[in-house]
Amino acid sequence: MGRVDLSVADLNRSLDYYRNAIGLSVLSQNGGEATLGAGSTELLRLVEEPGATPATGYSGLFHVALLVPERVALARWLAHAVRERVQLTGASDHTVSEALYLRDPDRHGIEIYADRPREQWDGRVGQLMGTAPLDLDDLLRTVPDGDSDGFDGLPDGTTVGHVHLCVAEVDASVGFYRDRLGFDLVAQLGPQAAFLSAGGYHHHLAGNTWESRGAPAAPEGTARLLGYTVVLPDAESATATSERVGGAETQDPSGNRVRLVTG
Repeated sequence: MGRVDLSVADLNRSLDYYRNAIGLSVLSQNGGEATLGAGSTELLRLVEEPGATPATGYSGLFHVALLVPERVALARWLAHAVRERVQLTGASDHTVSEALYLRDPDRHGIEIYADRPREQWDGRVGQLMGTAPLDLDDLLRTVPDGDSDGFDGLPDGTTVGHVHLCVAEVDASVGFYRDRLGFDLVAQLGPQAAFLSAGGYHHHLAGNTWESRGAPAAPEGTARLLGYTVVLPDAESATATSERVGGAETQDPSGNRVRLVTG
């Protein structure tokens, strides 16, 4: 997965949050737009839409999930959040991963997570993936002694691990992402949610109807998902995928915009 694009009501407010609370770096800024990332990797693009209101009850973004390269990086981020009183909205043990959840000032959902070793879940995601309370004390114990002030931002190697969408209908989304875009369906919770991936990963994409069943895409005037990026391994696969979905820039049945690029 590649960069995720979001509209925000106040760019300076959002940049302050993503730098100081989340730990991303501003890679570029031009007028009412900015890109943020870890190291030199672009993760987010923010576009200011003054006065935008939170996009509640529409199709769009459920959360963008930032994958850190190792568990101790997640622990360091949690220690930073405790120290700086960064508000969390949840903390979950998904068996395949450990995850912390937040909302930015525009109520965009954010997940910061670390995967458990792949050999613990490879080939068994559908049976193992679930949600249980995360043992925060155990996670914090992985921060090395004397490293309590060691957070200086999300580390190089942080990526967009997955994008979780609000969709109008799960079956239509599965039809698009599995049958046309080419992801594998890893797990489905009836008409409520589906999880899809490539290469055996637990999920690169998810879609749920918990807040958006039958809902249209978030309109202009809301702080919303503008689009997200799927990175294909080579030009041949990018061309074939683009032909199946009707172009390198397209949208899913819920109106979520997808951009296909070559890595």
